[in-house]
Amino acid sequence: MFEYVWLIPLFPLIGVVINGLFGKSIKNEKIIGGIGSAMVFGSFLVSCSILFKLLSLPSEERLYELNVFTWMQSGNFKADIGFLIDPLSALMIMVVTGVGFLIHLYSIGYMHGEEGFYRYFTYLNLFTFSMLLLVLGNNLLLMFVGWEGVGLCSYLLIGYYFHKKSAGDAGKKAFVMNRVGDFGFLLGVFTLFWFLGQNHNIWTINFVELGKASHLLPVGGIVTIITLCFFLGATGKSAQIPLYTWLPDAMEGPTPVSALIHAATMVTAGVYMIGRMNFIFIKAPETMLVIACIGAATAIFAATIGTAQNDIKRVLAYSTVSQLGFMFLAMGVGAFAAGVFHLMTHAFFKACLFLGSGSVIHSMHHALHHAHSHDDAQDMRNMGGLKSKMPITFITFLVSTIAIAGIPGFSGFFSKDEILWQAFANPFHGSLNYVLWGTGAIAAGFTAFYMFRLVFMTFFGECRITAKQKIISTSRLLSSPFL
Repeated sequence: MFEYVWLIPLFPLIGVVINGLFGKSIKNEKIIGGIGSAMVFGSFLVSCSILFKLLSLPSEERLYELNVFTWMQSGNFKADIGFLIDPLSALMIMVVTGVGFLIHLYSIGYMHGEEGFYRYFTYLNLFTFSMLLLVLGNNLLLMFVGWEGVGLCSYLLIGYYFHKKSAGDAGKKAFVMNRVGDFGFLLGVFTLFWFLGQNHNIWTINFVELGKASHLLPVGGIVTIITLCFFLGATGKSAQIPLYTWLPDAMEGPTPVSALIHAATMVTAGVYMIGRMNFIFIKAPETMLVIACIGAATAIFAATIGTAQNDIKRVLAYSTVSQLGFMFLAMGVGAFAAGVFHLMTHAFFKACLFLGSGSVIHSMHHALHHAHSHDDAQDMRNMGGLKSKMPITFITFLVSTIAIAGIPGFSGFFSKDEILWQAFANPFHGSLNYVLWGTGAIAAGFTAFYMFRLVFMTFFGECRITAKQKIISTSRLLSSPFL
């Protein structure tokens, strides 16, 4: 089954070609959306087969590398178009294709009637293809191709409503700030390649070969410089201090795009990269300390901002920045498995929260159409009393809120509690671990506060606008496909 791993990124690429070239002629939204969704579902089925095959093998044999063809070769250096299957990449492809398929399916109804419908699904499939290439690539160069691909697609999707200046500016901001991080990523690749080649005659960027050669890397010194460069790339892609400001502005894109960027794809790329190269990062304790401190600072800083937001999507945006901080905190204290575990749980409950907010915004837009501007549809101060009007949305939103708040028994509790425990008990940074743990614990408290505040303002209480109160129960609202 492993030899068919190339089908996983291929299916979304086929969707890009079909909808990109013929979507404008097809015109039928259900066919366009069906093609885009079916391609990602095909990738999901192949991913499931590979996961089950991997689980059937003994733990020491759960590694498979497929080299499709040689991309470039010069002397002792060779870069392949190849794919790597191991527990980490298997988890990531399940997250990307599983959550991605649901977002594609949701988008068919949410984007109904939008101009450029085919363009939207072309970008969405290209986004999925790029992320799959990033997590499946068996070398740093192929990872970087996917890395740049998700950056391009974020620019296209955040600026989807390009006729709005704010959307265009947000897309450009995301693009430029990510280029800053990408510069650091490239410096890390070049420096690592040069060091191993010049000192040990090992000219490689292959992850398996790098892992075998990691014992040749010294502790600290040049490795600290290499890992700090890589972390700069992760800071831009995963929106950590100081390169976090593009992510809240990314809310200018359609809500399903927010779910895709914030949950299953782009912003988790930095966490994945550190997890993939943990054998190098573990040899740079200074870098690990920097990662832990920036992760903890981002977690609490973004959480405090989230408590003061009134736009439903911006609350969730700052929540994403904060939760990414938790993941980097885990990476910084050497709890790589805990960080990836939180990446997985966050992907599901955050996608559910964004899709739930899309349901609310979609309905509020109709309710306020004759009374207020479109921006009011996202303002929680205009909501209230939606529990009885949107019961299914309320239930799914509440369950996801309980999960992200870390209430025992739900997924977020297990992953977040593991991170806090590792920050407290792991002796990696000595007594500073207690400070990191305390910061993370306070950030978790803020998370619970602003998420339950969001639920209360949106679904409980009385309707806050008379005009909305008259319109909210119209048949058009009650027949919304997202209820």
